[in-house]
Amino acid sequence: MTSHTRSAAVVALALLVVLAGCGGMGGGGAAGGGDGANASGGGATASSVEGGGSGAETAAASAGGSAANDAGGGNQQALQANRAIIRTGHVRLDVENFSTARRNVTSATQRLGGYVSASSQSTRGENGNRTAGQLVVRVPSRNFSALYDRIQATGTVQSARTNSSDVTEKLVDLEARLENLRAQRQRLRNLYENASDTEAVLKVQEKLSNTQSEIERLEAQLQSLRGRVSLSTITVELTEPADDPVVAGAWYDSGVLDAFLSSIGGVVTTLRAAIVGLAYLTPYLLVFGVPLVLGYLAYRRRTTSPSPE
Repeated sequence: MTSHTRSAAVVALALLVVLAGCGGMGGGGAAGGGDGANASGGGATASSVEGGGSGAETAAASAGGSAANDAGGGNQQALQANRAIIRTGHVRLDVENFSTARRNVTSATQRLGGYVSASSQSTRGENGNRTAGQLVVRVPSRNFSALYDRIQATGTVQSARTNSSDVTEKLVDLEARLENLRAQRQRLRNLYENASDTEAVLKVQEKLSNTQSEIERLEAQLQSLRGRVSLSTITVELTEPADDPVVAGAWYDSGVLDAFLSSIGGVVTTLRAAIVGLAYLTPYLLVFGVPLVLGYLAYRRRTTSPSPE
């Protein structure tokens, strides 16, 4: 074999080795990239097999971390969703017509699955033509925000506020206390059934009665608390606008004809008042005035008559 032929064979062999090494490195990089691993050192490893293994381990670690984050986020959302929140709101509105606004609030509440739990109404103003009142509505907690916005759109908002109270721990405490009391009640019932003497029966019966009363009290408290959590409360105050004040103008701003007619009306009113007053006085004049006048005339006649000589 000539020297040129040996040189060509060496070059060809070297190219084959280089191509084989590049192919192995590319395979390792593809494995790491396909799994989403951020391993930049995969291409600088001693062999393509080691680079691929490192990429696979990094991808597995990344996938495990991602799964842990997802699980943690899901648990946090679940805990947030299971919180017991009592939501309340208060809205004060100026409305053009009280009856119309009340119907709109009632209709919106019913459409969202709620109801009106209390209402009141009164009249105000100098002429009693200004109506105001209050509505207390209950709505499922999931629809609280929707109803709160619709109520504000019913009139002109003077004030609006909301409040949220987390009672999760209180609910858990009540449920735990109830569970303990129910277990205690069962033990007392067993003792009551197995008691032999009268004194023991009376003591167990007294404790059993007290335990039952405490259970009923806590059950009522728990039911009320759950009801306030499931149904939010919104208090709505509705007020019609105040009467516009009447501004009186100066007397000389009136027209001549209006002034004349007003004067005639005043004269007629005065005469009518005088006639009515005279009608009221006539009986008194007849009963008291006539005797007084006659007595006075008799007295004058007696004092002015000449004395006999």
